Amino acid sequence: MLSLKLPQLLQVHQVPRVFWEDGIMSGYRRPTSSALDCVLSSFQMTNETVNIWTHFLPTWFPELESPGLSKVLRTAAFAYPFLFDNLPLFYRLGLCWGRGRDCGQEALSTSHGYHLLCALLTGFLFTSHLPERLAPGHFDYIGHSHQLFHICAVLGTHFQLEAVLADMGSRRAWLAAQEPALGLVGTLVTLGLVVAGNLLIIAAFTASLLRAPGSCPLLHGGPPEGGTRAKHQ
Repeated sequence: MLSLKLPQLLQVHQVPRVFWEDGIMSGYRRPTSSALDCVLSSFQMTNETVNIWTHFLPTWFPELESPGLSKVLRTAAFAYPFLFDNLPLFYRLGLCWGRGRDCGQEALSTSHGYHLLCALLTGFLFTSHLPERLAPGHFDYIGHSHQLFHICAVLGTHFQLEAVLADMGSRRAWLAAQEPALGLVGTLVTLGLVVAGNLLIIAAFTASLLRAPGSCPLLHGGPPEGGTRAKHQ
């Protein structure tokens, strides 16, 4: 009978420092896990399980190549969409400033406010590492900032879509007068382009991982190259 053994979990001192999370003391997966171990770990309680199931977004290659670059890329991945999506809202808010309820179709809905609040909470949790910084080891599996960060991001996306639907409802006549409906063919073409773009991104990072050398010092506990130079100095 086929039996699968769940991967062993590690304490913080058992993994390379590059994988340490502030205030998280246990529940780490082995950095050299096989593909099967990675899949199995999705069904056991680790300090990443909630993150996997709320927002599955693997970014291994930047993390291994440059932890600092990975932090910048992950921050930019949220900061850029936030600015791109919300600059029109800030413009509308500026138009409505001081006009009270007499704002017409430029008025912001409640969903817009909730979306902005979730976005600000997401950024705060990402940078503050609260509450695990206040009580290291107590939030390793449930309740640490990375999990709350994912939950706020998902809620923010929900409220954003609700706000878009509200805007479309209030501007339906104006939108219909500006451009004809996209239609089924146009919708399918747009969807195909989005899917193709995402597949290209996945393929590019997968190819980078396949080209990477078999032994990586960060995976096996060795210090980064910059850290080695700093010690010699």
